[in-house]
Amino acid sequence: MKSGFVSIIGRPNVGKSTLLNSILETKLAITSNKAGTTRNIIQGVYEDEDSQIVFVDTPGIHKPTNKLGSILNKKAYTSNENVDLILFLVDVEAGIGKGDLFVLNRMKEEKIPIILVLNKVDKINKDRLLEMIMEYKDLHDFAEIFPISALKNDNVNQLIKTIKNYLLTEGKIFEDDTFTNISTNFYISEIIREKVLRKTKQEVPHSVTCLVEKKIEEQDKVIIQATIIVDRESIKKIIVGKNASMLKSIGIDARIDLEGYFNKKVYLELFVKVIKKWREKEKYLKELGLDNLEG
Repeated sequence: MKSGFVSIIGRPNVGKSTLLNSILETKLAITSNKAGTTRNIIQGVYEDEDSQIVFVDTPGIHKPTNKLGSILNKKAYTSNENVDLILFLVDVEAGIGKGDLFVLNRMKEEKIPIILVLNKVDKINKDRLLEMIMEYKDLHDFAEIFPISALKNDNVNQLIKTIKNYLLTEGKIFEDDTFTNISTNFYISEIIREKVLRKTKQEVPHSVTCLVEKKIEEQDKVIIQATIIVDRESIKKIIVGKNASMLKSIGIDARIDLEGYFNKKVYLELFVKVIKKWREKEKYLKELGLDNLEG
């Protein structure tokens, strides 16, 4: 059996988390149409009869304009350490722009094989796709150029087969039944954060954080109390909504996903807390023994 680490890299909102979920055939990484949704290094383990592949989903790399952006970039860059292969994801509908070239130039320094993955090919015609492949092959000596649709699971299995050719380790990296590096509490907080981002569209910035304050798991049910942390009263009002309607809607959608995860009844109670300054937020989470971005 061959095994190895594969890093999924790209600018924000090109479909990295969607690809990871498609490969693993489950919802591990949250998704939304908002750039910066993924804020941590999430590992998902794919395994079949002849391989074990540890996929590393990363925050989208971009030119940072604030402290959060700098932290996300640092997380993404460090994800390439000791990996066997980089999947460089590009949204073909948007085309390769300055943001993609910024990412690619940084990745060239790694001296690691790079597969250019052209995502969302269902959005363009075949002639345009062929033109793009011819254009992009001159940007870098890519190990492969691979068209897929992560959302529709188109050509993803063939991508996995190709990845196997670049695995360098003999034997397994992780023991059987290892699926991910993230904790249950982190998964819960990310599911809630996803519903916040999806429900509020562009009204709420991606810097919103969710924190599990209490989790009691019983034989037939799970009781969860969680806090959504924002930095402005105006954002809190949006998330709460009129007569708490938005907060209830967020809770309902999150509970549905969590009941599928736990396979039992979930009772979810949500609160919203305003912490205006980054340092105050760090202090608050540190007191609870949590990383400031991992909820």
